[in-house]
Amino acid sequence: MIRYILRRCGQAIITIIAVSIIVFIILHLLPGGLVRAQLGQKASPIQVHTLEVQEGLLRPLPVQYLTWAWNALRGNFGYSYKLSENVSTLLAEYVPRTFFLVAISLLFAVAIAIPMGLWQGYRRNRADDHALSGTMLIMYSMPTFLLGVVLIVILNIWLPVFPSTASNFGGSLSIDATDLALPIITLCLANVSYFSRYMRSSVIDNLLEDYVRTARSKGAHNRTILLRHVLRNSLNSTLTLLGLSLPYTISGSLIVEALFNYPGAGLLFWNSAQTRDFPVLLGIVLVIAVMTVLGNLIVDILYGVVDPRVRVQ
Repeated sequence: MIRYILRRCGQAIITIIAVSIIVFIILHLLPGGLVRAQLGQKASPIQVHTLEVQEGLLRPLPVQYLTWAWNALRGNFGYSYKLSENVSTLLAEYVPRTFFLVAISLLFAVAIAIPMGLWQGYRRNRADDHALSGTMLIMYSMPTFLLGVVLIVILNIWLPVFPSTASNFGGSLSIDATDLALPIITLCLANVSYFSRYMRSSVIDNLLEDYVRTARSKGAHNRTILLRHVLRNSLNSTLTLLGLSLPYTISGSLIVEALFNYPGAGLLFWNSAQTRDFPVLLGIVLVIAVMTVLGNLIVDILYGVVDPRVRVQ
């Protein structure tokens, strides 16, 4: 198990380094560059050259990356000239909100999708299974932003239950739960439709296995078979999907935060992209990449715990 964890940790580190290199190069190759983004298009050549010298932008690109990477390891992601604040301070304020939003939505999604998929698999091809499958298919086919708009229309305009914006958000995670309801419900439903479909298929496949027939022949109750045997074997595919869904969920949170005015890393990224605040963009992409890789690493470890065969592969 230790070798399995160390191997996955090595792969995670390599992935983070590769992502940081690619994003660093792309941002430095954008039209106008970092200097014009800070000084504006009307800056004189002398002003441009002076800032390039100050920022070390005349050095070779590999040297610039190594300098930035070393500073990032020490928690220094640069300075936002648009917001007049250190990028590290902005990330410390906004990223936990996105992490909280993604974690809560995934937690609720898994808690709903697993029993739903288990029930659908057991009740396959019946009326309730068809009704749930049709509903999940509709939500699965809808883009995240469209699902959010539909929820705003239903739960904010038609039935004024929840506010459509996180207007009461202060400088911390303390907020009225109703302000978080629509963003969490949007991301949760998007993932429930994703997880439950695969959980249902996995349950149906496992119900046809020999060990289920053997348990039934020994007189085991259906509830015992489902909870003790089928559920654990069906969780393997769900854990795999949980790791694969992290990039989808985090990218969806960027849209959801902009839609509901939720002050997280997604809204900060959206505003920084419009103002071409490259240091903030680079810091957010790197932190989100680390969050995604660490999330997949945790899922891989859990997968090894659930399925011992994975450890020796």
